[in-house]
Amino acid sequence: MRHARRRIVRRVTRLAAVGGLLLGGAMVAQAAMASETPPAAARPLASPSGAAGAGDAGAALVARLGTARTAGEWIGADGRPVVAVTDEAAAQEVQRAGAEAKVVSHSMNELKSATATLRSAPRVAGTAWAVDYRTNRVVVSADSTVSAGDWSRMSQVAAKAGSFVRMERAKGTFTTRLNGAQPILSTGGRCSAGFNVTNGQSDFILTAGHCGPAGSTWFADNQGNQQLGRTVASTFPGNDFSLVQYASGRAGDGADVVAIGGGNGVRITGLADAAVGQRVFRSGSTSGLHDGTVTALDATVNYPEGTVTGLIQTNVCAEPGDSGGPLFSDGIALGVTSGGSGDCTTGGTTFFQPLTRALSALNVKLIVSAQNAGGTARSAAPSPAPSASAAQGAVAPSAASPGSAAPVTGTQGQTLLARLTDTRNIGPGLLVIAGSLIALVATRYIRAEQDRKAYQRHYSATWG
Repeated sequence: MRHARRRIVRRVTRLAAVGGLLLGGAMVAQAAMASETPPAAARPLASPSGAAGAGDAGAALVARLGTARTAGEWIGADGRPVVAVTDEAAAQEVQRAGAEAKVVSHSMNELKSATATLRSAPRVAGTAWAVDYRTNRVVVSADSTVSAGDWSRMSQVAAKAGSFVRMERAKGTFTTRLNGAQPILSTGGRCSAGFNVTNGQSDFILTAGHCGPAGSTWFADNQGNQQLGRTVASTFPGNDFSLVQYASGRAGDGADVVAIGGGNGVRITGLADAAVGQRVFRSGSTSGLHDGTVTALDATVNYPEGTVTGLIQTNVCAEPGDSGGPLFSDGIALGVTSGGSGDCTTGGTTFFQPLTRALSALNVKLIVSAQNAGGTARSAAPSPAPSASAAQGAVAPSAASPGSAAPVTGTQGQTLLARLTDTRNIGPGLLVIAGSLIALVATRYIRAEQDRKAYQRHYSATWG
């Protein structure tokens, strides 16, 4: 009976070990194949969108009419620009240009006067404000860290600024998202790489300024073995952008691609300013790819570390570690992640540093696809404003996509052998295989020992 039980145990162990070998092999193969980027033909490409063009057309109308007769512009649900105006004559001029007019009570001059009043008041960390073009109001948000006393004082300032200033509570707390795009790490924490830029001699990563001061060293791995570069310029607070110079001096292949997760990326083909109502996409090393809508421009945020102005406000979510990650739409670069409130489970508000302002201040240019820069260039200046009618080529914001799909550097062209020898892909599978082999060897050894002892007992009994 004892021998029968032993045989059953050995057989079960051998079967489990064989199953482990098969499972481990399958895990290795699956991990290796999963790291391969699908062929370009198998991945969806971008749908054209006229959002950026509509925003430029609306901005041109606002510039022509002036801030005393207008109160902002945004992209309507049908893709046409909508311009807020204060009189019927201005409305008719907007309509003749092919855009939609909305008559409002307060001009941009009045709205900006209110924001100036808010800015001159004592600073309260955890607050933010921006002009809501669509409601013709200034919206002041206060997060959960703002006390009842500070809320009361801010409400008094808001009331003095004008009846069109609205106070509201925000979810969570307004924080920078330190802790994209690809992860970049330093002793100060983890951020996300934004866009690759160049000054014509060296290449850089443009990311958030709060990620680290000038002199910070950045790595691509937690062990500090793969040095990316060093921060050579940083501005925060006030603005929120910085330059990380590549240690090699060059960004390398795929410099015009931003990562969106899973070995996939989006090719960057140009540069523009964001427009209210525009559908946008954000990528970060923590939460991956998410989308939303631009809700305001020129926003002010009072972070605990300091105040940042001139930001793009959106309802896209973000989480710690997403700081510095790229904001884009249809392959057009718009900004880098600064901070916000909430998370990607409950939602929230996220603010972005406009890219055009950062490039101008740093005197660098965005690296874009060569075919979009005339075939040989690697950089592009801001896109020129369209000269066509405002209504021409209008596309609904919902039709916007991240942009043309492209592989992230390091995945395309990698052989199966290279993927099979990459421990990051096959580590778990190898552990299962190793454990199964040990179990097989152990059962064979135990059986051999039992057979040897049985023979010794039989021999002793025969010759005893």
